[in-house]
Amino acid sequence: MIKQIKLKNYILIDDLTVDFDKGLNVITGETGSGKSILINAIDIAFSNRVSKEVIKTGEDKASIELLIVSDKPQIKPLFDEYGIDYTGDEILLTKEITQSAVRTRVNGTPVNSECVKRLKEMFLDIHSQHQTYAFMQPKYHITLLDNYGKDVYSKQLEEYAELFHSYKEMQKRLEELQNASDATDSQIDFLKFQLDEIDAAEIKSSTEDDELQKEFTVLENAEKLKELTGVAYWSINGDDGSILEAFLNIKQSISKAAAMDESLTEHEEKIIDLAERLKDLSAELRDYNQSLDNDTERLNEIQERLFIFDKLKRKYGATLEEVLASRDKFEAELNSIENSTQNIEELSAEITKTEAQLMEMALKISENRQNYARVLSTLVEEKLYQLELPKARFKINVERKALSPDGIDNVEFLISTNVSETPKPLAKIASGGEISRVMLAIKSIFAQSDDIDTVIFDEIDTGISGKASQSVADEIKELAKYRQIILITHQAIIASKADKHFYVTKSQETSTHVDVYVLTEEFRIKALAELAGGEINEQSIEFAKSLLTK
Repeated sequence: MIKQIKLKNYILIDDLTVDFDKGLNVITGETGSGKSILINAIDIAFSNRVSKEVIKTGEDKASIELLIVSDKPQIKPLFDEYGIDYTGDEILLTKEITQSAVRTRVNGTPVNSECVKRLKEMFLDIHSQHQTYAFMQPKYHITLLDNYGKDVYSKQLEEYAELFHSYKEMQKRLEELQNASDATDSQIDFLKFQLDEIDAAEIKSSTEDDELQKEFTVLENAEKLKELTGVAYWSINGDDGSILEAFLNIKQSISKAAAMDESLTEHEEKIIDLAERLKDLSAELRDYNQSLDNDTERLNEIQERLFIFDKLKRKYGATLEEVLASRDKFEAELNSIENSTQNIEELSAEITKTEAQLMEMALKISENRQNYARVLSTLVEEKLYQLELPKARFKINVERKALSPDGIDNVEFLISTNVSETPKPLAKIASGGEISRVMLAIKSIFAQSDDIDTVIFDEIDTGISGKASQSVADEIKELAKYRQIILITHQAIIASKADKHFYVTKSQETSTHVDVYVLTEEFRIKALAELAGGEINEQSIEFAKSLLTK
């Protein structure tokens, strides 16, 4: 249940804390006082998108803080999945809205919208005017029916949905293969030409052009390299005045000195090491120098190969790696075309097989839907009888359609509130008051089977009065025995059933402010009197007192 909500700089509210209780929490107030602000704030706390317009004028940010109490065992695994600290039954959900960002945290840990959505599904159901409109639309009726039967066939629906997704992917692949099989001979010939052109180059690796370019540079500069390395060799190991000769002279001097002073022995060894390394270097330079050759034939061969590579890169990619990737792509396309007939036959057979599996699964789901449609229809009719619609007939129509993501059923709610009329679509027949009672009937039925902690009603009493108001009030009070209920109402009869009564006021002096008060018995009588008669007088006060004594 929602234990507390704190709002700061939210729309018309500076700083507000409201503590809810178990049972029935009723919110009343004058028209335009801002009663829906609390409900909207709870909804926004769980929403993915939030408008920055909720920030109070003149402020930088707004915040919503919900303290939730729930002992559901599935909460801890959810928290573990998202790295949220589990601190017991109390959960703190906060949402901060700034001009540039929206941040949501659970127990101080930043979370994404999917986490909050799953948390909401565990314990909260909000019924607003928008949901009443959605409830009237046939496309939502299948979801309501499936929610009622979820304990029996939700697993079937999940398995069906997964297989249907695979089925659509196979159909998409088949279409691609059929398009490929329609390729003309000229397309096939062109793919083969491209493959032959790349294969003719006999590319050894994706870096062959870089390696050849290095070899080409050496061959092109062979004469100059020979001259430079020759000079270097003779400078190290020439007949007269070479570096090596100088090192040998140094070695002799140091050796003589070391014989007289042992501390110079280390220097002697270093000179010997350097001399040996110079000999190795001179040998390497000599070998390199002798290996150089003005190989005009090899030079022309490399130049021709680089020309071929440049031509390929202009057509098939900026690098040899891209050229080779293009080659693989052409080969795959050609194989796809050449093998398309066989692939089409195999895939068509697989699609036919999958379609049969889907139909078998869909028929089982449809059978469950029809069974639950009859059960739910009967239960709704019974509830409508209690809600002062004694002649109402409610029917859930389940008709066949083509295979689709949710099965083979079209589901539509039908109703007749007059004994002489056959049931017709809910959207075309029911009045606002009738829709409210049908919605309340279904909510009440679902509350007995689902695991929702808190149900919120925003003006569920639309379009009702008299005995209907009393029956709705009794039904809501009964529902509040099993769930926390938070509702906005304009009906004194309904408000009189509250376990906790909140009154919303709006003041406009230098600025607009909204405040929420918990009513004591004296002020509650006045609030009920105001709801009942539009003004507070002796007659409305007596009526309010009579409501509280029932």
